Amino acid sequence: MSNMAREILAFILTTSGWVLVSSTLPTDYWKVSSIDGTVITTATFWSNLWKTCVTDSTGVSNCKDFPSMLALDGYIQVCRGLMIAAVCLGFFGSIFALIGMKCTKIGGPDQTKARIVCLAGLTFISTGLCSLSACSLYAHRITSEFFDPMYELGAALFIGWAGSTLCILGGALFCLSLSDGMISK
Repeated sequence: MSNMAREILAFILTTSGWVLVSSTLPTDYWKVSSIDGTVITTATFWSNLWKTCVTDSTGVSNCKDFPSMLALDGYIQVCRGLMIAAVCLGFFGSIFALIGMKCTKIGGPDQTKARIVCLAGLTFISTGLCSLSACSLYAHRITSEFFDPMYELGAALFIGWAGSTLCILGGALFCLSLSDGMISK
């Protein structure tokens, strides 16, 4: 695979991963619990990093925002910080990637562009690790308290894990393109 094709594939992977990671932050279903009646589900409880809600069988939702940051559990504060850091790192990684890729005209000589691409790769790997840590910490908390309120893993966690994996794989491809670019020089 040519170096430019590897960079384009890495950019597609990392950008897709960053979009997935970014979409998990406002997603409602980080943890979900249902109370079943005899015929229909009577209520669905769900929670994310910002609020907790209940939806009844008629579709009416009642949400309560978390009242104070200081009153939050520590793991939610950590997850919020890691996810916001992941979104910010992914933004800067995208800029570094666009500047450093061989198919763009900005960024200077090839050796400088190769270093910028490596920086983009490391930034995306950091993005993936931040998001992976946040989703895994939240999932660990849910599974360790599984029998208490009977919550289960929500869709946002799986989306976050998928986005993290794409960011890490794409970041590694960016770093591999640096090694090929520097060896050929």
